Parts: sequence; structure tokens; C-alpha cells
Amino acid sequence: MNHSPHYYPLMIILILLFIGLSLIALSVGPANIPVDQTVRILLSGPETVSAGIKSTSHNIIWNLRFPRILAGAVTGAALAVSGMVYQAIFKNPMSDPFVLGISSGAAFSVAFASYIGIVTAAAGVWTVPIVAFAGSLGTSMLIFVLSNGIRRSPTTLLLTGIALNFLLSALMTLFLYLNRAQLQNIMQWTMGSFSNSSWTKVIILSISSLIGIIPIFAFIKELDLLLLDNFTAVSIGMNIRSVRIILLILCTVSTSVTVAFFGIIGFVGLMVPHIMRILVGPRHRNLLPVSIIGGAVMVIASDTISRIAISPSELPVGVITSLFGAPLFIILLVNNKKRR
Repeated sequence: MNHSPHYYPLMIILILLFIGLSLIALSVGPANIPVDQTVRILLSGPETVSAGIKSTSHNIIWNLRFPRILAGAVTGAALAVSGMVYQAIFKNPMSDPFVLGISSGAAFSVAFASYIGIVTAAAGVWTVPIVAFAGSLGTSMLIFVLSNGIRRSPTTLLLTGIALNFLLSALMTLFLYLNRAQLQNIMQWTMGSFSNSSWTKVIILSISSLIGIIPIFAFIKELDLLLLDNFTAVSIGMNIRSVRIILLILCTVSTSVTVAFFGIIGFVGLMVPHIMRILVGPRHRNLLPVSIIGGAVMVIASDTISRIAISPSELPVGVITSLFGAPLFIILLVNNKKRR
């Protein structure tokens, strides 16, 4: 089956954007490094400092900016794919991990675990992702149960997700306030930041995202069928409930770790699949690959803006994504109401 005629040109444009934005993001900041030096530093490897290159520049690229950019790229891909899948599962273009409160579920779980002493420095680097996964999965399953009971009212589902988002965010802030040692993380968990990126986190995030994203390629046909009526899907032998649960778990794996490490970054899962769907159509064979790269491009661009907008300070990356995402959400909400 052939791809959309716009698929390959769009992929080329997105890849070039990804490379160009990555080089810009590596070069700009409080310590500006010329692009040609950035390329030389990357080509020399993490251990070798090229002639004529300052060791501080080499350290900035390899130990600060490069892991940050990779973290942003993987986070963007994970959130975009999750949003795409949620939109298929709930048959609603306004669904994404942030709007439905799933990201807040992960953040609340980490905040609560920190308050009762489960998450500590001695607990190990895997503790936070596991706790966040439990919180996201619990929230996902709650929304899944609610969606079965209110299939005829997607607006009610969205309002339920928004209510859960507010409730979990309030509880998260409460536990962080009670645990004063964690107060400095409130901004990270509520608005998102890649300032604490590290190679260890990038590796863990990449593993979890691969676990969550790669199997979704095997569900391309099922994702297309989920957009149709349930009778058609059942008539060809598809177990709708099982497929939905599997897809929810896969998305929860990647989404929860992004929240655990870098906080709640809103609207990426809403904007990217919606924009890509306009460009390449609704078929997930086209939509999934371009959403992966599109999500990476969007988060890298947003994080770069957040670093240079008020330099030498930086804005939370969630502020940038929300500035673009909130108006789009309102437009989608109005259009959805007109179609009813």
C-alpha cells in the first residue's frame, strides 16, 4: 500500500529541520559556540578534544547540551505518538496525555512517593520511572473505564480528563509543599524542563520509549480500525478492548518516564498528530513516522526558545508548548461542538 504523496517530501523536510534545529540548539546559549566548532566537537567524539577547541566548549556540548537535545527529541517523539494513539482510542482529536490528566497522574505518583519516602537518592535511578508508570497507568485505566460508559459523549470524557488533571495537579503540589525538600522540583513537574538532563536519563528514557513506540508499528491496521465504528472492527475479528488496553499500556510506558524525569510538557501530543494528520491524512501508516520526527522537532525548537528567550535565565519548556497548544485546543473544541 502506497504512502500519501506528501509523505516523503514531508519526511525529508522534517529530517532537515531536525538536523538544523539540533545544530542550532547545540550552538546557542549563555556560551555561544560557532556551528563549525560544534560539528568538529561532535565528530571528535566525547573523549577527544580537537585542536583549537576549548575544553570547556567540548564539555558544554557533550555533557550539557547534547544529552539535553536527545532528551527533548525522545520526549517529543514519545508524547506525539502517545497523543496520536489516544486520539484513535477515544476517537477524539483533542485527546492527549496532558489534556486527559495522564501526565499529571505520573507527576502526582512521584510526588506522593517522595512524600512517603519511597523515592529517595538511595532508592536507585529506576525508582522514579517505575513509580511514574504506576501513576500514569492507573489514570489511563480510570479514563478507559469512564470512556466505556460515556462513548456517546466525547466532550464529557474530555471534561473528566480535565477535572482529573486539575485534581492530580493540586494533590501533587500539596505533597510537594508538605515535603519542603522537593519544592525546587515543583516548576519542573508542573511546566517541564530539560535543565537536569543527563546521559543516564537519556538512556533510560530511550529504552522506555522504544518499548512503548516500536510495538505500535505492529498495530497500524488496528489504529485505523479504531477510527471506524466498533461494528466494522468486530466484524473482521478485532478484539477492541484488548487492543485498546495494550495500546494504553504501551503509551503509558513512554509517557510516564518523560514526566518522571522532565515534568509535564503539555499539548505536544495534541498539536503534532493533528498538524501531521492535516498534511498526510489520517492513515496511521503515514501518520506514525511523521509524528515521531515532528514531535522531536517541536520539543527541540520549544526547548531552544525557552533557553534563549530570557537568557541567561530560561523559561520552562511547557510554557512555550502551551502558548501554541492552548489556542489550538480551543479551536478544536469549537469545531467539535459545531459538528455535534
